[in-house]
Amino acid sequence: MIARACASGCNRHNRPVLSVLSVTFPFFALVLAGWVATRRGWLPLTAIAGLNGFVLYFALPCMLYRFGADTPIAQLLDPVVAAVYVLCALVLVAAVVAATRRAWGWNDAAFGALVTAFPNSGFMGVPLLVALLGEAAAGTVIPTVALDMVLTTSLCVALSRLSLGQGSAGRALRLALRGVLANPLPWAIALGALASATHFALPGPLARTVGMLADAASPVALFAIGAVLARSQMNAHERVPASAYVPLALAKLLAHPLLVWLACQAALALGWAPAPLAVPTLVLVAALPSASNVSLLAERFGAHGGRIARVILVSTALAFLTFSGAVALLM
Repeated sequence: MIARACASGCNRHNRPVLSVLSVTFPFFALVLAGWVATRRGWLPLTAIAGLNGFVLYFALPCMLYRFGADTPIAQLLDPVVAAVYVLCALVLVAAVVAATRRAWGWNDAAFGALVTAFPNSGFMGVPLLVALLGEAAAGTVIPTVALDMVLTTSLCVALSRLSLGQGSAGRALRLALRGVLANPLPWAIALGALASATHFALPGPLARTVGMLADAASPVALFAIGAVLARSQMNAHERVPASAYVPLALAKLLAHPLLVWLACQAALALGWAPAPLAVPTLVLVAALPSASNVSLLAERFGAHGGRIARVILVSTALAFLTFSGAVALLM
């Protein structure tokens, strides 16, 4: 119901809260199901890597390719969308680093900034926003996935190395870029954009195979998020005061979307003519909880994994209310 209404352009009047929750609840319920299954031992910890591997290397690339191929190339490459999103990410990263560097050092401050600025747009955002707003929203969400993986992540990884001496930031940046090149998601996005630009269509049997994998991406990815959150919570034995992670979670859920909304209003005032639903989609991307893969990066580079895991867990739990509230306000 919400998707049809939004697609028709009626996107400025408030929706009943129950109508919004009827769409968002199944997504967060699947995350909760994965968390409960892992905490109860129904899903072995050793199986989580397999779930993530299926989503990362098969299902999600197929979903991103399909949406990218079906989206006009001009929408995928909207320079104002990219500029607004990147500018807000840079402002948020700078603010978090400035506020925490003295107390935490460059490494923890940089990953604190990354977990605050990097929404879970891949595993959660694409399917959730398409369900809410219709397939037209995919053309705005997909570029944000690529920008966060390539630019935001590389910047924060480079910042995390500044305390290690001359040359460390450069080496870390090269390592981060190699990780991006090994990640199938940017390649899926690029191939989808190429298919859109050239009007290429996959042969029938291959298209159906891609479609089946794409349809599996949403439920498995959401279940896997819950499993990863439970595993992180079970592995984080050290005590972390709430003051060290709750402000970052609230900044992710409240400050980030507000910042993107303000930037969109400034762009509109300067004459930007956005694609339909581009503004609410950008704001709702920013309102998503923190990306779960940041905890893996933090562990890899020796940052405070317990703090990062708690930011992700708290932001995901609170997002059921804050994200639904943002949808109700924007729609």
